[in-house]
Amino acid sequence: MEKSLEFPVLLQLIDERSAAFRAAVAAAPSLDAPVPTCPGWTLFDLVQHLGGGDRFWAVIVGAGPSEAPPAEATALRAAVAAPREREALLAWLAESTRLLLSALREAGPDRGCWTWWGTSQSPQNSGRVARHRVQETAVHTYDAQIALGAPEPLPVEVALDGVEEFLLTCNATTSAWPHEPTAFDYHATEGRSWRLTVDGDGARSTRIPVPGTAPATAAGEDPQTAGASGQGTAGELVLVFYGRIPVDSLKLDGDRRLFDQLIAWEPEQ
Repeated sequence: MEKSLEFPVLLQLIDERSAAFRAAVAAAPSLDAPVPTCPGWTLFDLVQHLGGGDRFWAVIVGAGPSEAPPAEATALRAAVAAPREREALLAWLAESTRLLLSALREAGPDRGCWTWWGTSQSPQNSGRVARHRVQETAVHTYDAQIALGAPEPLPVEVALDGVEEFLLTCNATTSAWPHEPTAFDYHATEGRSWRLTVDGDGARSTRIPVPGTAPATAAGEDPQTAGASGQGTAGELVLVFYGRIPVDSLKLDGDRRLFDQLIAWEPEQ
């Protein structure tokens, strides 16, 4: 698997996507506007969630290696209360991003910390926290833009890294796949492809050659044909992964029912 984006680039993207999120919040007619992609949430709820998440992870990164989330971080998340007045809310949101970026810069990319993805292919360190926060911020920026009725595509650089980040962090697990072993191939029209293999050993992902360039043989895997595949822009793949658009938004091949099984699967953490 090739390296993810460099750590300074990840921090820059967190900053950029956070600024885009604040711009959407500033332009909204009302903070009580519903967020269609987050059923039951208002725009204010979304702001409080993202800002609270930045503060939560800032404490976790600052605490260093731990087998459980630090008590301070857990208490902070439970008690998060963003101001209701818009100007104060935007300032609180900007400060949330500043706290996260400050903690990440001080820690550097390799410092260990608690994360919820202990059984995934992603290391438990501050660099992977930064990588995941790019995606959290990018997807929630899309949510905020949807609430305004003016969604924008995810930036290509963010989306390409986001496909891989989701597969390695959110899909990869050591929990057994409860169905017949199979594989899912994902093809981004920007020229990158991945395979997610699922079986009794869990789920694991790797890059594969793009169609038409070489046999689709994942590292350490037999060159079997995937049971199902999906093709779209990297942004579309990310939005499908996060449930923002339906899987049928992609060009699908193979057994469509396998995607239903994958979406419904809730492996133990």
